[in-house]
This record gives sequence, structure tokens and C-alpha cells, in this order.
Amino acid sequence: MTSRHAEGDLALPPSQVPDPREAPALRWGVVSPGHIATQFTETLHRASASRVVAVTSRSLERAQAFAAAHDVEGAHDDLGAMLAAGGLDAVYIASPMAQHHAMARQALEAGVPVLLEKAFTLNAAEAEDLVALARERGVFLMEALWARFLPQFDVLRQVLAQGLIGETVLVQADHGQSFPEDPAHRLHAPELGGGALLDLGVYPISFAQMVLGDLQDLAALGEQTSLGVDATVAMVARGARGGHATLSTTLRSLTPIEAVISGTEGRVRLDGAFFAPGTLRVELRDGRSASFSHPGDPADGLVYEAAEAARCIAAGLLESPLMTWEDSISVMRSMDQARAALGVVYPSEARA
Repeated sequence: MTSRHAEGDLALPPSQVPDPREAPALRWGVVSPGHIATQFTETLHRASASRVVAVTSRSLERAQAFAAAHDVEGAHDDLGAMLAAGGLDAVYIASPMAQHHAMARQALEAGVPVLLEKAFTLNAAEAEDLVALARERGVFLMEALWARFLPQFDVLRQVLAQGLIGETVLVQADHGQSFPEDPAHRLHAPELGGGALLDLGVYPISFAQMVLGDLQDLAALGEQTSLGVDATVAMVARGARGGHATLSTTLRSLTPIEAVISGTEGRVRLDGAFFAPGTLRVELRDGRSASFSHPGDPADGLVYEAAEAARCIAAGLLESPLMTWEDSISVMRSMDQARAALGVVYPSEARA
């Protein structure tokens, strides 16, 4: 029979994530000034010592408007021109996924470190090519999967490493949003790398990969939209380090967006949206429980990935130990397998 304990009877390890304000100050260039780039820039300026000093867009007018709104010095309508202008310590690429490979390649060839928004690329082959180039040129490259760098994820990794919930048995995670089918929307556009998997499903897949290791024997069921991208995907897989995962993503419905890790001695729950700054709760079989909540302003969650990149670059590292190159490639392989099960092929892949 389970004994009764009050909240707080269980002591969780403290977050060991350094204060982002103490990270080295970098001069950033931003590629593709859309919604996520706006959030990145505002957070960087508000919660770190770094600054965005240049921006590029296919539309010079759009780049100039972004620069004026965020006190950014340089505005360009070509990535090459921004890189040639110099004065950059790193670039943050926030373009649609179909453009990630070419843009990241251009920056790496220019010797400029890259923080590349998720999903890393369209497929594993593109990811492997970028990693090979970064290694060859000795240039830093990291996927901007912001959840990996948040304090609650640091606490989660410590909880698992300490064996607090015993042997991991099952990881459950979902991410669904409702996007009515619209050919003009990037998530419904095959040519932009649309679909649920790369934009939404990357979170549960990356979460499971972080907890269980590479996902093996992955099986997927789902359906495509009439435009040929994945609309809904349900997946099961086995982790290389043991345990299993049940994961799902969809463009057709708002799901709970939660993640639960169940072990032989307890469980960890991250409520929706599990990949954003929030609360982690540990509940053990003996009745003890404890929670960890994000220590800062939830609006500044993106600063942690920028701070991690800054620390790595200043230390001369080529990749982050929190989001390694192999992590990103592994996640892309899992998404390749899920897409293949649904018969989803992007136009650039069909031409290859």
C-alpha cells in the first residue's frame, strides 16, 4: 500500500543551466525575419548580452522594416551580402525547412557559426551533409530545438541519470495543432517542407530520442492532406537504451501537448506545452512527489538556446553536448521513416 507524503517530501536536483545573461555576447545575423525570428530577436535583446546586428530577407523592404523595429544595424536582401558584410559571430536561420540546407551550407562555407531552427533539415541526408561540412570547415553548428536547453529539461536529465523513477518503461508525447487546409500556409506546402512531422512532430520525437536514445523499429500510421503532406501521424518505437515510445502529431486538432515518462519506480510529467518553459512534476510509487517550475520569464525561453550556442562558440566547440550532431541526424532519420510509411515525398526529394 502506498504511503502518504506531502508535496515537497521529495527533493529534486536543482537546475545547473547557467544564467543566459552571463553568456558571452555575440553579434548575430538573422535569416528570414518572420514570427520566430521576431521572438528570437526580442528575447535576445531583452534577456542576454548578445545583439542581432544584421538581418536578411528575400524582400529588402521586409528586412528594413524588421531592422527598424528591432534596432538592427544592417538589412540585406541576400544572405551572401549579409555574410560578406562581416561583423557577425553567428547566424540564426529561421526560414522554412526546405531552405535550411542551402542557407546553412552557405554560412558554414563562409566560416560563420550556425544556429539552425528546427527541424534541422528536410531529411537525414541533408543533415549528414551539413554535419560533414561543419566538421570539415571546423565551424559550429547546432539545431535550435529550444526545449533541450531549458532549465526543466536539465532537471529532467538529472532525474533520469539518478534513476529516481527507476528503469524507464514508456515515453508518451504528443503535439497537435489545428491548421485548416490552406495551400498558402507553409505547413500545407510540400515545397516548403510542410506537414505535421517536421514542424510539430519534431518535439515529441526529439523528446523521446533524448530520453531513450535512438528510436529503433519505428512504425507509423497516419494520413496525408489532399496537398500531399502528412496530416496526422501516430508512431511507436523502441529506444536504443531500453523502453518504448508512443508518439503522435497532427495538423488537424489541438491535442494536450504533454509528455510523460513512466518508470518502474515513478513517473515524470511535463504538462502542455511540454517543450515550452513550464512545470515538471515527479511522482514516485511510494507517494512522494515534487515539482520544478521554470525560474524566469516564460516569454524568454528562446534565450537558452542562444546562450548555449554562445558558450559553445566561445569555448571553441563545434557542437553542443545538449543537442549533438548525431542527435539531430537521429531525429531526422526517425522522421524520414515516419514519412516513408505515409508515402510523403517532398518535391526536392523527388527530383534528386
